[in-house]
Amino acid sequence: GNFPSLYMGLVTSEGGLEHYDGLLRVVSSDGEVLEPGLHPDRYREIIGEAVEPWSYLKFPYYKPLALRGLNSNELPASFYHAGMYRVGPLARLNVCDFAGTPRADAELREFRRLAPKGRPVANSFHYHLARLIEILFALERIAETVEDPTITGSRVRSHASVNQLAGIGVSEAPRGTLFHEYHVDENGILQQVSLMIATGQNNLAMNRTVRQIAQYHIAGGKLNEGILNRIEHGIRLFDPCLSCSTHAIGHMPLVVDLIGPDGAVVDRIQRDG
Repeated sequence: GNFPSLYMGLVTSEGGLEHYDGLLRVVSSDGEVLEPGLHPDRYREIIGEAVEPWSYLKFPYYKPLALRGLNSNELPASFYHAGMYRVGPLARLNVCDFAGTPRADAELREFRRLAPKGRPVANSFHYHLARLIEILFALERIAETVEDPTITGSRVRSHASVNQLAGIGVSEAPRGTLFHEYHVDENGILQQVSLMIATGQNNLAMNRTVRQIAQYHIAGGKLNEGILNRIEHGIRLFDPCLSCSTHAIGHMPLVVDLIGPDGAVVDRIQRDG
């Protein structure tokens, strides 16, 4: 899972690590800041979604890069691959300027030594390390928050009613950026809902990771037991909701088919649980 891509996440107005508020920032594989701080309400201006007949998941992409120099009426196949980006812990640490707490900032400086100076950390296997740094950041923030007198304030309940007919909410879930867009009528009844979740946004990157694993470990038209573990590991780096929503305790069924150029199944390996 080591390849160049874009990275997207929320940052504070000062460029710090953020999870619940802030602005959208997009950084290139070279470390260039493509979107320094876009208001989340404008996410549709930069994010498009492609579809493929072989997948239920959509393929979100960064439009300014994927559509550069193309005629929007005559788009080539797989044009959107040029706009591949990653979200989640790895992306959040790659787009922020600092974390904002002492120990997390120290670990962030060490983390950035894993890549050439000025470039983002590209190896997806470092998602796990990024998660640990974010946990440290969260613990430090908790320690700060419990000392804040406003957490014992009495103004803790909000009375809401329909004050506008459309709303967009953006936040950072553990696995990545969430976009929720809702449209209601005058009675507050939902009319349209659009959700863009982290698993979908990492779809291209997960596919690229599995492809790299296959290219490196499959030879001679044969599959082995080790490839199952490597593919599962590659997918789980991104913590996709697919593996959470389909698993049973103590079981992890997995089927890998090796398909030839003519579409025929050359080999298959299966683990039932």
